Amino acid sequence: MLFKLLFFAGVVAAKVQFMGMNIAGFEFGCEIDGTCPTGSAIPPLSDGPGQMQHFVKDDQMNIFRLPVSWQFLLNNKLGGTLDSSNMGKYDKLMQACLATGAYCAIDLHNFARWNGKIIGQDGGPTNDQFADIWKQLAIKYKANEKVIFGLMNEPHDVDIIAWATSCQAAVTAIRNVGATSQMILLPGNDFTSAGKFVANGSGAALLVVKNPDGTTNGLIFDIHKYLDVDNSGNHVECTTDNTEAFASVAQFLRENGRKGLVSETGAGSTASCFTAFCAQNSFINQNSDVYLGIIAWAAGSFSTSYTLSLTPTKQNGKFVDNKLASQCVVSVWLNAPTAVVTSAVVSPTSSRAGPSTSASALESATVIQPSGSVTSSKSVAAGTSTTVALMQTTAAIVQTTNIPGPASASPTFAVVTTGLVTASRNTSGNAAGTGDSTSSGAVATPTFQISGATVTSHLRNSFGIGLCGFFVLILI
Repeated sequence: MLFKLLFFAGVVAAKVQFMGMNIAGFEFGCEIDGTCPTGSAIPPLSDGPGQMQHFVKDDQMNIFRLPVSWQFLLNNKLGGTLDSSNMGKYDKLMQACLATGAYCAIDLHNFARWNGKIIGQDGGPTNDQFADIWKQLAIKYKANEKVIFGLMNEPHDVDIIAWATSCQAAVTAIRNVGATSQMILLPGNDFTSAGKFVANGSGAALLVVKNPDGTTNGLIFDIHKYLDVDNSGNHVECTTDNTEAFASVAQFLRENGRKGLVSETGAGSTASCFTAFCAQNSFINQNSDVYLGIIAWAAGSFSTSYTLSLTPTKQNGKFVDNKLASQCVVSVWLNAPTAVVTSAVVSPTSSRAGPSTSASALESATVIQPSGSVTSSKSVAAGTSTTVALMQTTAAIVQTTNIPGPASASPTFAVVTTGLVTASRNTSGNAAGTGDSTSSGAVATPTFQISGATVTSHLRNSFGIGLCGFFVLILI
């Protein structure tokens, strides 16, 4: 049988594009029923700008989330215009953020409510009123593509279909005033928790939200998750392993060709959290093909004694990160390895058996020697498509042609850290390359071992992916 194995290899950083911090304060006093007394806000205008400068300069962070209540921006006048005084204060923080060169996310911190009533449901604010606040904000910031529109913090107990309609109204309003280049964050139900985002229908419902032109460009799923016993972020101990939850969302995003941003996650400075929070953030980094970034909770106006504080302290006139921020946010990101992402499609085109395969059967091969460190392999059946993510410090670029092999075989391909390109027949009960079948008549499986390659140049797209090459294997 003739198999055509189309193999595309690209180099990506095995870490998310964005890493940053929530700079809290304008939302202080907000309850989960959407009541947000404006007098409770503590604008982070004293230390916030300096914190962001520190995070960018010393930690290389490149994104910040700036929570604020809906009531604060409108001075408690639902359906009104942006209050010049309050909006002026918030804009000072926004401009300080933008001055660092980072991306800056507006976060309406109202839990999909205004004073106890759900947007677009149960007699709450209308979708038009929700769209109007975003229209006004979009008009103000449409000229800066680094402003991100986070539609709402942690909706909960909503009709998810109706909520998707509310999100659509806001997206349409934002895009229709000319803010077409900015990211818009779409949150789901149940506090947009990673643990429930797929199962509760949030992902499926939000898939229907589109830009006015019918595309989903820049529409990013907004994901949150804490590690304490009830996912509230109110407890200092971490009792939850979040990798399964984030894996579920990652699978959903891949299946639907979408991206997510973890805009809020945090932990206490306890031994359990140093383990679980670091592991969670490492996992998110390892799934950077679908997760754009992590924004940790929180700094800004929070005291260093706050349960989940990541607020840096001032020492000798300089900001210094606390241990949790340093180890589980900054170091996990800065020290993440790079990865090779390989995609392949195998399709049968005829039915002709071939002879035994060995390294000498390769008619042509181009190999660049590796400096990677991890081996990974993936088997695919004819007619299927698969993606293999390999944790390495370098990429693999190999081109081979005319590799003979048996009929009915399912090719296995691997990237290894040593050796040249080889092709051999792995047979159950026999050493690789020593036989065509076992005594029971099992069919041999060709194995292609492909050495890694040092990448000397590559292109990057908007998500930081460097496409370094591709190769085609033809198995006769």
